[in-house]
Amino acid sequence: MSAYKDFAKPNEEYVATFGDKGKLPLPPSKKLLIITCMDARINPYAHLGITEGEAHIVRNAGGAAKEAIRSVVISQRLLGTREIAVFHHTGCGMVTFDTPQLRELVKEGAPGNAAIAETVDQIDFLEFKDLEGSVKSDVKFLQDNPLVLPGTKVTGWVYEVETGKIRQVA
Repeated sequence: MSAYKDFAKPNEEYVATFGDKGKLPLPPSKKLLIITCMDARINPYAHLGITEGEAHIVRNAGGAAKEAIRSVVISQRLLGTREIAVFHHTGCGMVTFDTPQLRELVKEGAPGNAAIAETVDQIDFLEFKDLEGSVKSDVKFLQDNPLVLPGTKVTGWVYEVETGKIRQVA
């Protein structure tokens, strides 16, 4: 069964309590951008106590700052964010593989397909082995990146999927 078939009913419930959220301004009120993982166990709104309209949340595999830089530029230059919080988490799938291994897996799924092989060979999947080290590396990447506005406060955090706790590491 496809998950999309379950969208309508919860949306009706959401719409019933939507209130005046449609009038929220486009720029986030906290001037905050959060970069975090796409992991389905993570709910940044809940564990950080933020609501719609307060922060931009950019999600990708591993919460990689390098992959999020396009969104950072848009968020800062067009929508006024001045603070970035990078969140990685315990139990992340990004520590379970390396780029050559994943490239080979994709190629094995399409034997003889030169287009897939060529395309996947161009991707750096940005995996990591050291959780705290990866957060610190992403914070440094943003602090040193000329596309990030000077004076931007950049912090780094680990979210513990086992407990829901967060801890600052950079």
